[in-house]
Amino acid sequence: MSPRLEFAVGLAYEAGRSTLSLFGVSHDVEYKSDSSPVTLADREAERLIREALRKRYPEDGILGEEEGESGPAANRWVVDPIDGTKSFICGVPLYATLISYEIDLQPVLAVSYFPALDRMIYAEKGCGAYCNGRRCHVSQRQSLSGAVLCCGSHSSMEQRGFSKGLLKLAGQVTATRTWGDAFGHSLVATGGAEAMIDPVVKRWDISSMQLIVEEAGGRTTAFNGAENPQVEAVSSNGLLHAQILSAFA
Repeated sequence: MSPRLEFAVGLAYEAGRSTLSLFGVSHDVEYKSDSSPVTLADREAERLIREALRKRYPEDGILGEEEGESGPAANRWVVDPIDGTKSFICGVPLYATLISYEIDLQPVLAVSYFPALDRMIYAEKGCGAYCNGRRCHVSQRQSLSGAVLCCGSHSSMEQRGFSKGLLKLAGQVTATRTWGDAFGHSLVATGGAEAMIDPVVKRWDISSMQLIVEEAGGRTTAFNGAENPQVEAVSSNGLLHAQILSAFA
C-alpha cells in the first residue's frame, strides 16, 4: 500500500466514523438545488476530509460533493462524504464515505468505507482490490441465469428511459435489488452481485467505485460502453457486461 493510499484509508475511516454520531437519530435535512438531500453529517465529514487533504497535500486539487472544486483539476482528490445520504437519513447502514485520487481525470487509488458496517474496501491501480484487508474478486458467473443485479431507484431508471432494459434483465436473473449507490458497486467488486446498474451518477459517486470494481477484475462503463463514465454507470463482473449493455441498446 502506497503512503498516499494509506493516508486515504485512514482519512476515510476517520471521516466515516464521524458520521455515526448522527446516524439513526432525527436531524434536520436540507435540500440542494438538484433536490438531493444534505445533512450536517455530510458537511462536517467533507470539511474534515478537505482540511486533512489541504494540510497533507496542499498542491492537489479537490472535488467534493458539498463544497465543489478547488485547485488543479488534473491531479485531484474526489470526495463524497456520504454516498447514500437518503439511506443515511432513513437509518439504513448501506452508505459510504468515498475518496479517490485521480491523475489526468483517471482514478489511481480509491477508498470506499461503510461506517455503519465497518467495511473498508480500497484499491490502487495495478495492485488489486481489498475488503477489510483481504483480496476481493468479482464473481465468475458467465450466465445471467443465477445472477444478482443491483440497480438505482425505479424512478431514476424510468426517468432515464432504462426501465424496459431492466425488466428485460429481471426476467433472466435470479434477483434484482435496489441496493443502490456505492454499496451495489461494492457487491460487484466482492462477488456478491454480478452487476450494478446506476442510471444517474456524479463524478464523486463513481470515481472510487470504478477503480475498485476494475481492480477486482470487473468492468465499469457508461450504458453505451464508454470507459470512465461520468453521468451514468454499469458495473459488472466483466463476463456479463456485453449481455447487460445489450438490454439497454
